[in-house]
Amino acid sequence: MDDVRAVMDDVGSDRAALFAPSDAGGMATLFAATHPERTTALILYGCFAASAKDPEYPWGQTPAELDRSLERWKKSWGDGAMYLELFAPSMVGDKRYEEWFAKLERLSVSPGAAITLARMNAQIDIRNVLAAIRVPTLVLHRTGDRVVYVEEGRFLAERIPGAKYVEIPGTDHWPWNGDSESILQEVNEFLTGTREISEPERVLTTVMFTDIVDSTKLAADLGDRRWTELLEDHQQLVRQELTRFRGREIDTAGDGFLATFDGPARAIRCASAIRDAMKGLGIEIRAGLHTGECEVVGEKLRGVAVHIGARVAALAGPGEVLLSRTVRDLVAGSGLAFEDRGTHVLKGVPGEWQLFAVQNGE
Repeated sequence: MDDVRAVMDDVGSDRAALFAPSDAGGMATLFAATHPERTTALILYGCFAASAKDPEYPWGQTPAELDRSLERWKKSWGDGAMYLELFAPSMVGDKRYEEWFAKLERLSVSPGAAITLARMNAQIDIRNVLAAIRVPTLVLHRTGDRVVYVEEGRFLAERIPGAKYVEIPGTDHWPWNGDSESILQEVNEFLTGTREISEPERVLTTVMFTDIVDSTKLAADLGDRRWTELLEDHQQLVRQELTRFRGREIDTAGDGFLATFDGPARAIRCASAIRDAMKGLGIEIRAGLHTGECEVVGEKLRGVAVHIGARVAALAGPGEVLLSRTVRDLVAGSGLAFEDRGTHVLKGVPGEWQLFAVQNGE
């Protein structure tokens, strides 16, 4: 609470609305109860009132259950698997996201420190504070949350005087995964009285995802210094080809790139050129392409087309440029040749998708 107050003082904010996800809910709730004069609203997302299980709160964990859970967590810390399975199940199977999250775990804290923090969180209990909340409160909870059960959100809303409670479909614990737009709409309406959010710009574009094959093993074999140098060379070559084929870099995370093109044929030729250029570095990349309508949010892109592109890239083999049938159909007559890779189910995307690989030499 002292940190929140210090930041508000430093930026000259007399009053603020607090948005608290997950275990941040305990601190935000205490702040709102203690400093109502500085809190315009309290928004709790995926939050809980207590961590430990007792007769009045059956959704927590017993000490033995906590020990077993933390032991599993400690063993898997650094690969992201257990964390994603619980906190962001919709992202399981997205190779780029899985690798990014595993790296985030390794770079954040050690397994021992993570366990220490988890044990601290296991002591949270704000049940006696809830009745003291006197500021406008919105409680949001996803119905299939695997980390904090939906019953815990209902518990909070029932005990905070005048709280508005909204359940949102979904299984992801973090608000930025899954259908984040629904969360933003609820927050916007609660704070402003208006549900409508300005419509983002939508464009038809070809998205290209690339990443280095077996990057984790390669990084371990080379060591930090050589791996960093190789990554820099890799990024320089990718950007050279993006410039040559008029591609636009949207995002880069470690060894992966997301870029867009206003022409699918150029996207294919760029991906093929990047693949061939990497041979000089002694590495292989995989690439996935899809064409569809995307939402432009600042410098970023979002939408189903982006997810499809990522899923296609995850299915590509070493040195392979894989693309959806949508892209293949759009470049008919271009002289590019493809090999049918059959139909696939893309995680989180309805229906079956026919995929094609660009023939080597294209």
